[in-house]
Amino acid sequence: MKTLKTLIAVLLISTSISAQDKMANNIDNSNIALQGYSPVSYLDLGLAQKGNKNFKSTYKNVNYYFTSKDQKTTFDKNPSKYLPQYGGFCAFGTYAGAKFRVDPNKFLVKDNKYYLFLNDVELDAKQLWLAEKNHGKLKSTADKNWSKLRKTHN
Repeated sequence: MKTLKTLIAVLLISTSISAQDKMANNIDNSNIALQGYSPVSYLDLGLAQKGNKNFKSTYKNVNYYFTSKDQKTTFDKNPSKYLPQYGGFCAFGTYAGAKFRVDPNKFLVKDNKYYLFLNDVELDAKQLWLAEKNHGKLKSTADKNWSKLRKTHN
């Protein structure tokens, strides 16, 4: 547990400079979610695939890109199913009580939801998440933290 706390501290310190100043969604200045990656690819295919701006949907003022017209149609039928957990911020960071940008290629699909993770030279947040034996505790704590974090700026 001491190692986990140390790693959380490193996570907080090493990435606080690059933390994005957004509230409930990890978006860029053009309101593009997931750095342009397709939410349908994550959930339905288990792949990180860059979307195409020609296949774009807007849901709650956030833009999502898809790899094809079929993916766009799938999303449009049930957009809430395809939203990333924790607004697309790092799941482990949310567990630790902070919002961090993610590497769109670092993700995990579990229980029909997908979680994104930070990855930098100092730590791999996905590996920290997977190393924790009690995934229910991680998710429960992250969910609780997210209810507050989603309303705050970094």
